[in-house]
Amino acid sequence: MRDTNILIIDDEEKLRNLLKRIITLEGYHVFEANTLTNGNRILENESVDIVLCDVKLPDGNGVEFTAKLKEKYPDIEIILLTAYGNIPDGVRAIKNGAFDYIVKGDDNDKVIPLLNRASEKVDLYKKIKKLEKQLNEKFGFDKIIGNSPQILDSINLAKKVAVSNTPVLLTGETGTGKELFAEAIHAGSSHKNHPFVALNCSAFSKEIIESELFGHKAGAFTGATKDKKGLVEEAKGGTLFLDEIGDLPLELQPKLLRFLENGSYYRVGETTERKTEIRLIAATNRDLQKEIENKHFRSDLYYRIAVFSIQLPSLKERVTDISLLAEYYLKTYTAKTNKDIQSISKEALLALQKNQWKGNIRELKNVIERAVILEDSNVLTINSLPFEILQAHADGASATSLFYLADVEKLHIQKVLGHTKGNKAEAARLLNIGLATLYRKIEEYHLK
Repeated sequence: MRDTNILIIDDEEKLRNLLKRIITLEGYHVFEANTLTNGNRILENESVDIVLCDVKLPDGNGVEFTAKLKEKYPDIEIILLTAYGNIPDGVRAIKNGAFDYIVKGDDNDKVIPLLNRASEKVDLYKKIKKLEKQLNEKFGFDKIIGNSPQILDSINLAKKVAVSNTPVLLTGETGTGKELFAEAIHAGSSHKNHPFVALNCSAFSKEIIESELFGHKAGAFTGATKDKKGLVEEAKGGTLFLDEIGDLPLELQPKLLRFLENGSYYRVGETTERKTEIRLIAATNRDLQKEIENKHFRSDLYYRIAVFSIQLPSLKERVTDISLLAEYYLKTYTAKTNKDIQSISKEALLALQKNQWKGNIRELKNVIERAVILEDSNVLTINSLPFEILQAHADGASATSLFYLADVEKLHIQKVLGHTKGNKAEAARLLNIGLATLYRKIEEYHLK
């Protein structure tokens, strides 16, 4: 059986039965109705993909019904059948949204091919809807974890601004999830079917960032061997996310402001003005008001990008969310490493909640990844957490001695070195310390 349901609406019982037999033999599931009223009842209670409808029915006209159907059920395709075809009715039917308009008897051999084509269109639409759902699950607001009042307030503001075309400025400490919020705003906007393009303004020198942003002409500078599109062009119709906008060179800020004002820009080395339209979301962990006072950021650009500003809370401001985030990352990394770690011990969770989390969610994510790698039991214990977290936890417990902490650090480093089979560079990465620090600790604890 095909996964397509068809509704036949026709007051001629013999023709209706004949169409049902033919269509059923093709593997479709068929519903029947002899009037528009009965057809509407079926539409309300069943999942229908395609409607085959007579034009002249006892309680209405199929051409007018088409417009109402497409308004209420835009995903359903409708094919109109008529005993006496005429051009004006055919034109009106197509304008109202009909898939096709055919004459009974003369076009009987067209019914199945038309149904197959309409079914292909319906299947394509279902796939698109499924992909959109997956994208929303991956990038939408549901991906933001937490139920603390602080994060819920930020989500609520982001949802409200998502449906507009207003520029958004996301502020907050590093690692608070600014790009995740930007992706969610894009996914909830009218731009969602167009590209989401991100640029970290702190990742490029001032000579390169203009080319990245606006593109360049071949020969504009050494190494520019061919024309290159800028990210403003790549993001056409979609969203441009400028992360760490506080690091944008002062010399480039007037060009960005001009682009935001009227959509016009020049590629580096080119004199031809270009235009494009994008929705801008910017983010920074800097205090831009202070940057303006220090002459590092233009006030006019600030007021243009900060039309709607959302402050994202730090992890220490949303301690109640730490357990949810830790459990999420535990599931993520146990799946990646094929480990059977079912939960986090109460002691380990308490240590996580006491930590200051200067790196916020990004730091928590890295801590759980390392802990999962190191844990040998089916419960993630405190002994698998980094030494600095254990130390912060022990600071509140007077019975814990400095000698014990040193032993814990020694055992932790030994465990990581064992996991990496002596690879010190990888061990330093997992421990989140410098390689020189690791060598000093190895020497201090006489580790082999």
